[in-house]
Amino acid sequence: MSSHSASWLASTARALLLASCGLFLSGCASVYVDTATRDIPAADIQPPAAPAPARFTFEFQTQGAPNAQATQLLAAQVRAQVAASGLFQELRDTAGDGGWLQVTLNNVPITKDAAQQGFVTGLTFGLAGSAVTDGYICTVSYLPPAGGAAVVASARHAIHTTLGNASAPAEAVKAQNMEDAVRTMIRQVLAHALRDLSREPRFQQP
Repeated sequence: MSSHSASWLASTARALLLASCGLFLSGCASVYVDTATRDIPAADIQPPAAPAPARFTFEFQTQGAPNAQATQLLAAQVRAQVAASGLFQELRDTAGDGGWLQVTLNNVPITKDAAQQGFVTGLTFGLAGSAVTDGYICTVSYLPPAGGAAVVASARHAIHTTLGNASAPAEAVKAQNMEDAVRTMIRQVLAHALRDLSREPRFQQP
């Protein structure tokens, strides 16, 4: 894992959870990507007849607050996927004669007292298992060049982490590691949000 990845993960709630059992168990966590939101065919995303250029911005958030490290780590992946969707002629870093696409990914913990669960698992040397679920909300907001209200679409996803003897979650796919899980989650949830955006009549209008 890169130094950027390690730095970002250290700042998240899950990293705190893993740290609480790390003194007792090496590699005690398994990470799973939920399958309620899956990969979709590229053909499901419907580009406009004449794609226009757009300013592009991306922000990763942790419970609604900006997370600059995660944003820096993941921005290139998000930008490349949006560019490959065909929805826009060009993605720009500054305002121009096109619209403005804003992508946000908000990490909202679903499992309460995650750090306490990890601490208990650590004290029992893995004999007691625990599971944590993090939710992610991807929102794409497009401001048309002609003005007016933004065209908004969103999708949700989740990543599960098990510690100790906890059973693998149902309807989830095991990832190699946390970064692999996050990047898979982003690819899938962003595709769903872009698909829904592409089907909005106001987005398709020239």
